[in-house]
Amino acid sequence: MACSDDDPVGEMTEVQTPPGGDGGGSSGEVDDDDNDPMDRNITISANGISFSATLEDNEAARAFAGLLPLTLDMSEMNGNEKYHCLDGSLPAESFRPGAIRTGDLMLYGSSCVVLFYETFSSGYSYTRLGRIDNPEGLSAALGSGDVTVRFEVQ
Repeated sequence: MACSDDDPVGEMTEVQTPPGGDGGGSSGEVDDDDNDPMDRNITISANGISFSATLEDNEAARAFAGLLPLTLDMSEMNGNEKYHCLDGSLPAESFRPGAIRTGDLMLYGSSCVVLFYETFSSGYSYTRLGRIDNPEGLSAALGSGDVTVRFEVQ
């Protein structure tokens, strides 16, 4: 996994639900909570192609949103993800999602931002930051090597 030489702990036997979440927000609906003024809609751009994404409603995503706009030089890892380790830490509430989906934006540990461009099974733990709303074309946009990715509020 990015930013670490650790292997996942043991064999994954059950999929965990993220703290305060439903496991991924696959419905695409955004909860408009009047107590949460954070704009959860962001744009993720690479190689001239932009994707709309929705941030999670959690402390890590709020802290990440506070860093935006942000341009990261992301490194290739395992043919399925791009990652960048931040200088500082974000609040982490990690869980083992079991399945990673194309377009997932996750935090590994407390400082490694990971953007996944392939779907696969994983025993690693992450804090969910958000998800690209329609990840079609994401793999092609990110390319096969390191890439510069821009994150900004819509």
